[in-house]
Amino acid sequence: MTTDAQPETARVAASPERYSAMAASPEFDGLRRSLRSFVFPMTVAFLAWYLLYVLLSAYARGFMGTKVLGNINVAFVFGILQFVSTFVIAWMYSRYADAKIDPVADRLRAELEAEAA
Repeated sequence: MTTDAQPETARVAASPERYSAMAASPEFDGLRRSLRSFVFPMTVAFLAWYLLYVLLSAYARGFMGTKVLGNINVAFVFGILQFVSTFVIAWMYSRYADAKIDPVADRLRAELEAEAA
């Protein structure tokens, strides 16, 4: 099946040398640094939070079994908060990427495509 729809912009591949030069540029280095400044701390924070949940579940059964509301206990609340924290981190990353990462990445990609054309 064929379609008449064409992509808005046809992407032109840059040479491997140009990719290497872009990867060594200060702009690309700043992009990587910006990404790492969000990803590494969030990963450490989430893993620490998850490890706390696992350790409390294994070694603090009395605390985790404490009823909060009806049959809902602390362990259940912590488990639900694991999902909530995952979605919050994803939302935070989306906002961070929109503001700090995507504009720089789009500009660098446009430079590569302009030079390749």
